[in-house]
Amino acid sequence: MFHKEGKTIILTAFFIVVIGIVLSEYFIPIYGIKVLIQVLALIVLVLILQFFRNPKRTVTPNFDEILAPVDGKVVVIEEVEEPEYFKGKKRQVSIFMSPLNVHVTRYAASGTITYSKYHPGKYLVAWHAKSSTENERTTVVIRTPKFGEILYRQIAGALARRIVNYAEEGEQVVQGEDAGFIKFGSRVDVFLPLDSKICVKLDQKVTGAKTCIAMLPEKDG
Repeated sequence: MFHKEGKTIILTAFFIVVIGIVLSEYFIPIYGIKVLIQVLALIVLVLILQFFRNPKRTVTPNFDEILAPVDGKVVVIEEVEEPEYFKGKKRQVSIFMSPLNVHVTRYAASGTITYSKYHPGKYLVAWHAKSSTENERTTVVIRTPKFGEILYRQIAGALARRIVNYAEEGEQVVQGEDAGFIKFGSRVDVFLPLDSKICVKLDQKVTGAKTCIAMLPEKDG
């Protein structure tokens, strides 16, 4: 299954590759060069197909857990000041996506969208410390039944040039459902209450809509 955001690119790439293979077959007399062009064209098509893949993930919504919104590697776990919406300290978990990862963004929790805003910006590499506040990005806040409000931020990377965000203020969303897409290498920051129990470690690989990144704090007694 492929994501709808890749439909135009996939069709365009398919026709270009087919035309390239046919033309090379008839107009390039040197066998080795002809085969090389055809193989490279097929490799490009395969890479585009794998980038826009959208594997089905069955999720049973759980109000006690925050799931990873994307596939990738955990690159930040720290207490930070969130300046845009909360204007206060939150627990941040950041996930970096390479071009080889699935790039679908999924809702980390069920709840109501209370804030959704797009910010134009730079295209620093996604792991740069300032990419969270200076790169092209979208900020979305979900009011959840048990965690209160949580925030996730889609951040464009050095290669990414388009962020797709489906979240609309006032909308009821369900954990694990499609929330958007980021084209090429990028990252997603999640901001959680300070007392959240973080369930992942730095450099851990996570799977969107499957890996639990935070749970409710344990209660004494």
